[in-house]
Amino acid sequence: MKNHLKTVTIAFTTIFLMASCSKDDDGASDTDAESYETTFKITDAPIDNANVEAVFVTVSDIKVDGNSLEGFNKTTFDLAALVNGQTKTLGNLQLEAGSYSNIELELDYDMDASGNAPGCYVELVNGEKDKLEAASNKISITDSYEIFASNTNEIIIDFDLRKTIKEEQGTVSNNFEFVTMAELSAGIRTLNKETTGMISGIANDVQNTSDKIIVYAYEKGAFNAEVETNGKGDSNVTFANAVTSSEVSGLNNEYSLNFLAEGEYELVFASYKEEGDVVSFNSLLQVESTTGLNLGALSVTSAIQLSANVTITGTK
Repeated sequence: MKNHLKTVTIAFTTIFLMASCSKDDDGASDTDAESYETTFKITDAPIDNANVEAVFVTVSDIKVDGNSLEGFNKTTFDLAALVNGQTKTLGNLQLEAGSYSNIELELDYDMDASGNAPGCYVELVNGEKDKLEAASNKISITDSYEIFASNTNEIIIDFDLRKTIKEEQGTVSNNFEFVTMAELSAGIRTLNKETTGMISGIANDVQNTSDKIIVYAYEKGAFNAEVETNGKGDSNVTFANAVTSSEVSGLNNEYSLNFLAEGEYELVFASYKEEGDVVSFNSLLQVESTTGLNLGALSVTSAIQLSANVTITGTK
């Protein structure tokens, strides 16, 4: 009787294992993950320095989860020109739908794409080039983004120059450098364009309060005036927690805050004064919406481009 039970048990186990292997094999063929064409683009927020004409960066490689972008070759471009929604296409990659959080930018500090030195530099108004360097030439971006089951994925890499380069103070000539590696990584955000919206408008400064006005977008409730205006971190970055920013410019005093993830935002308007080639923070500005919008709780969705025209009524 015992032998008979043993034989039955072994036979049942064998059948179960065969069935399991058969299910796994079938499952693998039925659930092969589909990949989708994904385009990677780069953009920037403006830098608040009147003496900076351009900021050239040379990227030698871009990797997503360890895989280099297809069609990408070493390239040099002016980040300072990619503002107000302007982008530059870097390359493409076939990616499965899901969440990602690992992009690595490899920079060449010494040679640009044409073989000229340096590879990364600030170009001043007088034509002088000031080389940019950091502790490492590889920048890890850990900001998460989604890939959807669609061939219209555009991943925006927002390389915020205002947060990622600094000018050394107390020197006779201009001397720029990248911020610390941690600050450099934190100053670059990534997101799928499909999930973003924008806030744009006109800032009418009837009292002529400022030489320059910068508009900062913060997540609702995130702005702390004392912290943001006094600087933060090793590099003393002001307005460091702003999601993005825009300079009020043009004949119509326009601004444009682009690639904002869906959510609620508050707008902060800041006055700057220019003395020669030095631009310095002056004060926060008092503003009123011309259409009755609550500038402390603006709802952004991917379906609507929000218009927020304001009048500057004074300084705080």
